Amino acid sequence: MLSIILLQASDWALFFGRFHPVLVHLPIGFLLVAALLEIGRRTGKVSVSDSTITFILLWSAIGATLACIAGYLLSQAGGYEQELLDEHMWQGIGVAVLAWIAWAVKSETFGEKIPMAPLFYIPALFFGSLLTMVAGHHGGSLTHGDGYLTQYTPEPFRSLAGIPARAELVAEIKPIADVNQALVYQDIVQPILNARCVQCHNATKQKGDLRMDGFDRLMKGGENGPALIAGKSTESEMLKRCLLPLEDDNHMPPKGKTQLTDQQIALLAWWIDQGAPTDKKVADLQVTEPLKPALASLGTGAAAPTAPSEPSQSAVLSLQVPAPDAKAVASLKSTNLLVMPLAQDQNLVEVSAVNAPAFTDAQAAMLNPLAEQIVWLKLGNTKVTDAALSEVAKLKNLNKLHLEHTAVTDAGLAKLKDMKYLEYLNVIGTQVTDAGLKAMAGNKGLKSIYVWQSMVTDSGIAELRRARPDLIVVNGLTEAAVAEFLKVGQESKPADATEAGKN
Repeated sequence: MLSIILLQASDWALFFGRFHPVLVHLPIGFLLVAALLEIGRRTGKVSVSDSTITFILLWSAIGATLACIAGYLLSQAGGYEQELLDEHMWQGIGVAVLAWIAWAVKSETFGEKIPMAPLFYIPALFFGSLLTMVAGHHGGSLTHGDGYLTQYTPEPFRSLAGIPARAELVAEIKPIADVNQALVYQDIVQPILNARCVQCHNATKQKGDLRMDGFDRLMKGGENGPALIAGKSTESEMLKRCLLPLEDDNHMPPKGKTQLTDQQIALLAWWIDQGAPTDKKVADLQVTEPLKPALASLGTGAAAPTAPSEPSQSAVLSLQVPAPDAKAVASLKSTNLLVMPLAQDQNLVEVSAVNAPAFTDAQAAMLNPLAEQIVWLKLGNTKVTDAALSEVAKLKNLNKLHLEHTAVTDAGLAKLKDMKYLEYLNVIGTQVTDAGLKAMAGNKGLKSIYVWQSMVTDSGIAELRRARPDLIVVNGLTEAAVAEFLKVGQESKPADATEAGKN
């Protein structure tokens, strides 16, 4: 049974393998401490017995061995550059071997039985410590990409060490002077991928055996096949992964990483549905009205597509409001609600019930003293019902509202239809139906609504999409739901999109 676990990428193997980053710190710490204590003892700076150093070396050797086993199991998941992985593996094994040698020649049990044992001790300790650092460097490169530890080496040390000039990393998409003349793949698509995806899918780190740092590599794909299918955004794995719930292990980018915006997803879907061309400009492709705000957000404003453009951030975030009442904040916190400022120089706040699952309708009135300041409200997984939404509707600047897994219904949503700044609504796992969805469609400011596992039907979503093509409705992972979300791209799909992907 153990051999099966060790030789295959089973769940058990990957479970134990993921402890590698934890275990690997044991030999690093113990081996370096042993080396420092040995230096201190020999220079007369510290007083420490041989048995103490021997004990530390023993746990260094044990820790290095366990780290090697866990590292091997982790490697079975794939997604790493093989040459670098092999170097890291043998370096780790080398650390373990040298740690065992240092312990053995230092110990009373074996030291006296090994010929010329003292001659092996210092070299084993020195080279083991040195190899630990080298292995750590390669481990960082495997996890975070090539040159992770040396990436920010300053001058003149960079030149002295022979390290090439640092390439600028793309953190965000740079503004495009003339969006209409921009090459869709080169100037829009690849910069999005560089900013959100390439960190984990590059030459030295290939999660899922997938690289996303070039068109050919996207088409080659990884262990799940091509990342995209030209002309078919609804069948493209890279888009489906973005639409998974954030808590899903397969959601991309992973939880904790900066996520793609709705506009970025819409742009990727549009490009794929246009056939994923690599040599076409924006002006060469069909652009629908709902897509124009996303394109406009990429420009500097001079030559962006002419359409009513959406601001890069919600208008409510620029509001100047009085400071929140300290007593009201204290009152909310007494119910275990979290009250957090959105920014250091603003009085706008987020209120979250993540630590207050017992929050009820009776307590909802406590929100009213902060009616101007609350812009994000998270009441998911609490005991609130439609009655609480009468109080929520009084929050005049509310922008995002989480009601997932609560007892709210259509009757409660009807109270929210006139909220001026409400753009995001989450009613996952509620009793909301098509009627409630239709009522919320009357709120022209609403941009996205999440209805997965509610009573909303596919036909209700389709009807809403016809009435509000600009409203994003997310309903889980069904093909129909993904298609509705990506309809911005589908509506401008050319007749022969698949053939266009060859351009």
